[in-house]
Amino acid sequence: MTSITATLKTKDFRTEITCRQHQLIADEPESLGGSDMGPTPTELLCSALASCTAITLKMYLNRKEWAVGSIHVDVSYDKQAQFTRAIAIKGQLSDQQTERILKIANACPVHKILESANTINTSIKPD
Repeated sequence: MTSITATLKTKDFRTEITCRQHQLIADEPESLGGSDMGPTPTELLCSALASCTAITLKMYLNRKEWAVGSIHVDVSYDKQAQFTRAIAIKGQLSDQQTERILKIANACPVHKILESANTINTSIKPD
């Protein structure tokens, strides 16, 4: 089970995120009252999909020993609640390999989470 803690201590929107031993900052742009000290929560969600896709593909490519270079994944999210993902892999791939890579990208864990119907159980606990 993954556990993340987000703490907002100040009057603005700068949020400190703790994940295991890692520290991250989320914020809103100045145009929305933030200090633009880090990515917005939506940008973090997009980065989760992009990085998970790249890692999943790299694991697969390593296992198959396909000679490719860098993997570049662009993810955007629009107001209609739709993600758009574009993948670029440096190297020569056949049409069959490209089809397989698309299937593997769609099998990345974050992709599966975002596509599935999720339940969010929320409670308020005393501080």
